Amino acid sequence: MNALSPAGPVSLDHVRTIADAVLYEGYLLYPYRASSHKNQSRWQFGVLGPPSASPSSFSEDPGMEMQCLLAAPHEPPGGVTIHLRFLQLQVRAVQQRDEDGGYSAVEQLTVDGVSVLSWDEAVEREVTLPVLAWNEATDQLHRITGGSETEPLTDLHGTEVGRIVRRRQPLAARIRTRWALDDGFVRLSVSVDNEHPDTAADKDSAIRASLIGSHLLLQAHGAEFVSLREPSDEAAGAAGRCRQRRCWPVLAGPSGTTDTVLGAPIILYDHPEVAEQSAGALFDSTEIDEILTLRVMTMTDEEKAEARATDPRAREIIDRCDGMSAADLQQLHGLLRDPHAPPTGPSTRKTAGPSDAGTTHFDTCGVPWWDPATDAAVRPESDAVVINGVRVAKGSLVRVHPSRRADAQDLFFADQVARVTAVLSDVDGGVHVALVLVDDPAADLHDWYGRYFYFAPDELEPLPVESPMEHREETPS
Repeated sequence: MNALSPAGPVSLDHVRTIADAVLYEGYLLYPYRASSHKNQSRWQFGVLGPPSASPSSFSEDPGMEMQCLLAAPHEPPGGVTIHLRFLQLQVRAVQQRDEDGGYSAVEQLTVDGVSVLSWDEAVEREVTLPVLAWNEATDQLHRITGGSETEPLTDLHGTEVGRIVRRRQPLAARIRTRWALDDGFVRLSVSVDNEHPDTAADKDSAIRASLIGSHLLLQAHGAEFVSLREPSDEAAGAAGRCRQRRCWPVLAGPSGTTDTVLGAPIILYDHPEVAEQSAGALFDSTEIDEILTLRVMTMTDEEKAEARATDPRAREIIDRCDGMSAADLQQLHGLLRDPHAPPTGPSTRKTAGPSDAGTTHFDTCGVPWWDPATDAAVRPESDAVVINGVRVAKGSLVRVHPSRRADAQDLFFADQVARVTAVLSDVDGGVHVALVLVDDPAADLHDWYGRYFYFAPDELEPLPVESPMEHREETPS
């Protein structure tokens, strides 16, 4: 193999921080307890299962592949460094020491008031290929060793009362690359396949032989990657011919850079960033930190104790939420951005969209924009909107004509008579009319706890102020 050396050290620490949100997606789900049903199937994205798996194991597909595009290389020709990152499952078995000096497997062991549970952990793995010279194809099998470690559990008197035994199965990953010219650009294909040799008979054995959270980091030397999400006119044709299988490449690193690509098992924006308001991992790339933090705060002491015993990372989450001040929590509430700026994807959490660098933020002088009491002009209960020359406000009757088909449930509202409960405006300048159906027996209940249906003004037909009964008789059955 003709290996090149990079022109200089390229730090991937920033990109790895973003990629960790992908790596640990589904590692441990709220409420972070081993007894939670959802944590019986924790791993969500980027799972490459063993190729020899029985149907009853419900194993994932063993492979993934992505294609990215590079501009013509500089002189002298450069190359590409490929990093494969994933988690290797590690079984943590708790054993209690018997009177005869032997050990017995237990689900839980409490030592001096602190409990530890048997659980499946994970170990980070990264396979880095030597720099591939330009147009150099490769086909390499990489073996990841298994192992076993033992950690004694001792009480305050120094007496061993049990132990933790951690075991990992060996894994095997094959990485292949190929190059092709396309309309003046270079298409690089990278595939990863799990080649674990043993048969997985059930779900547990399949996940233990899987590459979990698999994703790729690519660094170009002496060349530039092309955005597949927003290609230039010249690159649009070649970009459209790139094909992805369970792995989608986006430009990574600071905004404006083009030397690094993240190939993730979920679709991201170019230059994704961790939201600066995020205090730490919650193991769900699509969650809102504030909501999950508030949920953690509602857990009982017993539930928190079980979460702490489940996993050290769960303990970090519980401790962080318990120690959060009111100011810290307020910081999670969000950030108002320029509504006319390009879309940035989810505004909080791990893969929060492009960097906020250069984004215009509104100056609210420290006053929360979401609090109606801070803006006397915002009064949903008295605000109105004019529809077909008729003023519509709280208490008005309208007939619903769904046209945007945002939800299949909209079809059930067609031609129904509804009562307006509020007229609201969003930060993008849009108007939304909150409704309850006149014919809904639970309308008063919906009104009581604030569960409304929202439609745009152009989906509503104002009705004369008459009794709801008269309109009910006109409504087709």
